[in-house]
Amino acid sequence: MAQIKVSDLTFSYEGTADTVLEGVNFNIDTDWKLGLIGRNGKGKTTLLRLLKGDYQAEGSITASTKCDYFPYEVPAEDLTRAADELMGVWKPGIESWQVLIQMNQIGMDAECLYRPFGTLSFGERTRVMLAVLFAAENEFLLIDEPTNHLDREARDIVKDYLSKKKGFLLVSHDRDLLDGVCDHVLVLNRKTVEVQAGNFSSWWENKERSDAFAEAENDKHKKEIGKLRAAADRSSRWAEKNENTKIGFDPVKEPERNISTRSYIGAKTKKMQSRVKNYEKRIDREIEEKEGLLQDVERVVDLKLCPLRFHKEVLIHAKDLALRYEGADRELFSPLRFQVRRGSRVVLSGPNGCGKSSIIAAILQQAGWKPEDHSAGEKDAAMQSSLITAGTLDVATGMTISYVNQDTSFLQGTLRDYCKAKGLSESLMLAVLRQLDFGREQFGKPMEDFSEGQKKKVLIAASLITPAHLYIWDEPLNFIDVFSRMQIEKLIRDFQPTMLLVEHDVRFREQVDAEVVEIRGL
Repeated sequence: MAQIKVSDLTFSYEGTADTVLEGVNFNIDTDWKLGLIGRNGKGKTTLLRLLKGDYQAEGSITASTKCDYFPYEVPAEDLTRAADELMGVWKPGIESWQVLIQMNQIGMDAECLYRPFGTLSFGERTRVMLAVLFAAENEFLLIDEPTNHLDREARDIVKDYLSKKKGFLLVSHDRDLLDGVCDHVLVLNRKTVEVQAGNFSSWWENKERSDAFAEAENDKHKKEIGKLRAAADRSSRWAEKNENTKIGFDPVKEPERNISTRSYIGAKTKKMQSRVKNYEKRIDREIEEKEGLLQDVERVVDLKLCPLRFHKEVLIHAKDLALRYEGADRELFSPLRFQVRRGSRVVLSGPNGCGKSSIIAAILQQAGWKPEDHSAGEKDAAMQSSLITAGTLDVATGMTISYVNQDTSFLQGTLRDYCKAKGLSESLMLAVLRQLDFGREQFGKPMEDFSEGQKKKVLIAASLITPAHLYIWDEPLNFIDVFSRMQIEKLIRDFQPTMLLVEHDVRFREQVDAEVVEIRGL
C-alpha cells in the first residue's frame, strides 16, 4: 500500500487572476476506490492533471506511484487509426495481450481494437480506453467522467467493471456510479477538502447531518451574541448615566447625597464598566466560535420556472414513427409509439446511436423551430435538413418550446453577447446562474473558457428563464455537478413542467417521476 500526499497545493492558470486550488492538503492510499466530488469549476479535472504531473503548482505532491489519466487525447487525424496502434501512444510499453485481458473483462469484442477509432461509438471508445488504462500494473489511475454521453447499458457495464477494480480516483456526477464503485470519497468543499470512507450516499447522509448541526450551532451562537450585546448595551448605558451623577446634585431633591457619595458612585460605575468588558470578551469568543461553521454548508437555492399551460392535452403524438437520413438504406429504430401529455415528463431511452436526438430534431422541425433563429449548433441544422420521417408524428401547433442542446461547442463570446443574441434578460440570466453556483468572476469571461459543466449551466439557465409550453432537454446533465442536479430535480417536482428529455441518469429519472420510452435499434 502506497500513499499520495498533497501539501499546501495552490494553482492558478497563467494569465488569469482566479485561484483554482488554494492551500489544498490531503493524504490518500493508492489501493482505494476513490470518488472525487465537488461543484463545477472547483478544480476537479485540474487536480487530476496536477496529480499526473501535467502542470506545475505551488506546494508539493508526494507519490511513489505513477499516475495515468482517462480519457486519452485523440486528435482528429488519429481517428482513422486503430486503437491497437494508438495504445502505444496512450500508454507506452503496453502490449496487446494485456489490453485483450481487460477487453474481455469489460465485455468488448477484440475486433474493436483493430477498427478505425473514429468508427467506434462513444460507449465503445470509453470501454477501449478503460481497457488500456487498466492494462498496466502498479499505477494509480485518474478517471475523469467516464459515463458522459453513454447510454444506460454502457453505464452499467462501466460500473460493473470499475466495481471490480481498485487504485483509482474517479470524477463523476453520476450518483449511481459513485455508489456502485467507490469505497472512499475525496470532497472539494467550498473552503476545505475532506477524505471520508464510504460512497456518495453515505457521505451525503453525513453531510446533511453536519450541515444541519452547523446551522443549529450558528443559530445558537447568533442568539447568544444578541443577548450579550443587549446586556452589554444596558450595562454601558447604566454606567454612563451613573457616572454623570458623580458631580453636582440638588440638595433639596437628594437630601441624603453629600460629597462622600462620589467615591461610592465611582466604584459602582467601575464595576459596571468591568462587566461591560466581560460581555465584550464573551461576544468576541462567541463570534470566534461561530466563524467557519458555515464555510462548507451547501445551501441549494430553490430555482423557479414559469411554464406555460397549453390548451391541448396531448402535445406530441407519435404512432409507428420511423426515421432515416438521406442516403441511408434503413431506419434508425423500430416503429415507435409514444405521447407527451400536458404536465408529463417523458424520457427517451435507448443505446447510443439509436436515434434519440434524431427524434428531437424531427419534433423541432415539425414545430417550426429553426437552429439559425436560436444560436444553435451546426449539428442541429444538418440533422433537420436530412431527416426523412415515416409514420405519424403530430406536434401541436402554436407551442412555445424551450430547447437545451447536448452540444455546447457553439457557445462563444460573453454572456452579455449570448443574452443579446437570444433576446434574454441579462440580469435575470445572471441571477439564475448565481443560483446555480456560478461565481461573479465568471460573468466577464468568454464562454469558450468555461468548463463543460459551466457551459451546460448556461444552456439550462437560458431554458429556465424562457416561459414555454414544452421543455425539450437533450442530455442536460452531462458534466453538471451533483448539487445542481438536485436543484433541477426539485425544480421539476415543484413546477411539474411538460418535458421531453434524453437523460441516462437513473436517479434523475426516478426523482422527476418520468415515463420512459424505450427505443429499439434495428
